[in-house]
Amino acid sequence: MVISRKIQIRLHVFFATILGCSFLIFSMYELGYWDELLTVLAKDNYIFYWMLLVGVLAEIVAGSMGMGYGVICTTTLLFLNIPPHIVSASIHSAESFTTAAGSISHIKLKNVSKGLVKKLVIPAVIGAIIGAVCLSYVGEYYAKITKVIMAFYTLYLGFKILTNAWKKKQSKALKRKTNLTRLGILGGFIDSFAGGGWGPLVTGTLIKNSFTPRFAIGSSTVAKFILTVTAAITFILTLGIQHWNIILGLLIGGIVTAPFSAMLTARLPVKGMFLIIGTLVIIMSSITIYKSVFQLIFLCTVEKYSK
Repeated sequence: MVISRKIQIRLHVFFATILGCSFLIFSMYELGYWDELLTVLAKDNYIFYWMLLVGVLAEIVAGSMGMGYGVICTTTLLFLNIPPHIVSASIHSAESFTTAAGSISHIKLKNVSKGLVKKLVIPAVIGAIIGAVCLSYVGEYYAKITKVIMAFYTLYLGFKILTNAWKKKQSKALKRKTNLTRLGILGGFIDSFAGGGWGPLVTGTLIKNSFTPRFAIGSSTVAKFILTVTAAITFILTLGIQHWNIILGLLIGGIVTAPFSAMLTARLPVKGMFLIIGTLVIIMSSITIYKSVFQLIFLCTVEKYSK
């Protein structure tokens, strides 16, 4: 069996992560901090373990469908009633590491167009900074309204994923002119503000406008890595490091699963994955919208009659 270069890189990252985690666990046990570690990991209703599971599932989906990591994580965290600014900050902090492996793989496989990356990355970084700063303020002071907006966006992405199950393969069309500056700014802003969406918007637009798929995906992945790091740093500077147990769970779950997600691609029915994930995202987003709108109506009613 011949193992591709991309899978080899992911396996190296996987074994390095396992080795690092094993060393850390052994050190904590030997130094007598094991019980304290378990207590810390059990904080917030054992959310670390839930995020570990979400990280695994999101990476499997992203590896098999080429999209969905941010959408699944955002939808789940909103469903668990995590504040919107914490949602996006946690996802981008975890994705800074998981997208790095993908970017290295694409660069080594020569799937990256330097010209396309340069045209995308600066607007994407600007959009990411604006999105992160806006969410840091709006998400903290208007969390309930922001949560509804983000839930409607994930609902839209859920329907978009669902429609991919029946999308027919397009015939080769003439290459359309794409405003990469506008696309980069919009993609960076939406990804940073909403916790995800770069892949469906930017990569999808590039492929739809007849860019070579491997260069569109590879270049978009590298630009995504840079904007993710930028968004994570911006969130740290504006909010500080919060809910590290969420970040750690998503990070470990994603890195451990990454080497095998590519192997599962050929074995999992992609159409079925689109149907299942799209339906789950729609259901969870709808419940989040219902709960959030109900809370807003209740608070407005209480405020009205308390005067």
